[in-house]
Amino acid sequence: MLRVLAVVLLLVLGLGSCAIATAWDSLGAHAEGARLARLERSPEWKDGRIQNKQRMWTNFWGGLGDWLSKTPDAEPSAPVNVATDTKSRLALPAKSGLRVTWFGHSSSLVEIDGARVLIDPIWSDRPSPIAWAGPKRWYAPPLKFEDLPRIDVVLISHDHYDHLDRATIGLLAKGAAKFVVPLGIGAHLSKWAIPPDRIIELDWWEQASVGELTIIATPSRHASGRVGPDSDQTLWAGFAVLGKSHRVWYSGDTGFHNDLQEIGKRFGPFDLTLIESGQYDANWPDWHLGPELAVGANRRVQGKVMLPVHWGLFKLGLHGWTEPIERVLAAAACAGVTVISPRPGEPVEPSFVLGPERWWPAAKWKKASETPIVATQNGDPYLRMEQFACSPSEPKVPSP
Repeated sequence: MLRVLAVVLLLVLGLGSCAIATAWDSLGAHAEGARLARLERSPEWKDGRIQNKQRMWTNFWGGLGDWLSKTPDAEPSAPVNVATDTKSRLALPAKSGLRVTWFGHSSSLVEIDGARVLIDPIWSDRPSPIAWAGPKRWYAPPLKFEDLPRIDVVLISHDHYDHLDRATIGLLAKGAAKFVVPLGIGAHLSKWAIPPDRIIELDWWEQASVGELTIIATPSRHASGRVGPDSDQTLWAGFAVLGKSHRVWYSGDTGFHNDLQEIGKRFGPFDLTLIESGQYDANWPDWHLGPELAVGANRRVQGKVMLPVHWGLFKLGLHGWTEPIERVLAAAACAGVTVISPRPGEPVEPSFVLGPERWWPAAKWKKASETPIVATQNGDPYLRMEQFACSPSEPKVPSP
């Protein structure tokens, strides 16, 4: 019995050591030297960390109670209807010069004026430093990583695990793509064997040229960190991607903020916006936009066609899994916003798509009037639901 216990103990210790080693590598690295000095010169750096211009309000105890309750249809009960012909369709050129393939959550491929831009890619099973812990993805990547076409640019919006995936970065290290990232993220990439000449770090409103693309880091309202003690030691951002003929904006993770209209004024109108619309909660309304404010953000940045992202792959919020897209479509119908909703892995050209494709099943979800996401201005209500009234049951997004 003692020998059996000893073997079991050794196995547990061995597995624990492997998990710790894997997690430790996934944590990344802290900015040092010139990289840290540049962070500290940023207007967003105050009192030893990055800070939002508009602080984020959180109802901690209310949110804790919600996590203890059960959400109906929080995850799919049947296989998700993903595309199966992604590889063959990507082999064909984009006729319009602009094509997007959404892989689920925020992971997307944008083909713009001859360049390929991969956004917040995650091919891992879980957004976690440990392979066997954390929310598991609902379906396999619609496209095998090795079947991706040549990638020219990788955009990383911030260093949370569902946007900066260690294993996927390791696969991308074997290519030649440039990484355009917010300040401080380069420390993680350098630790993970991305050469310095492939890393471009930007502060808000700074820009870089990659080939014939101009890429600008745009402000967002969020947070960063791979583990508690290192919170907000790196910048978070969205990105405007400007080609010769087309313009695209990716929101990154963000709450509603005062710079949205300025983004549209400087770089819009955009032929396509990819705006985070899921993983929201009324108890932390400033961390993520939520569906109605996502449509509002699209109007403010002057988006012609909106693709809702940050939903449809992981359970990271307390809402029905189809609720983000249902509420986006309701708000968009009231606001006159064109939305596309391709299946995961389905390449689409925004100029050729007439409207949303309803590929998800009927499931339980709550309307905006039932669980409103009301952004705050330093803790006070910033956008009240009265501003969204389009009918007694559906929201309307306010004009810019």
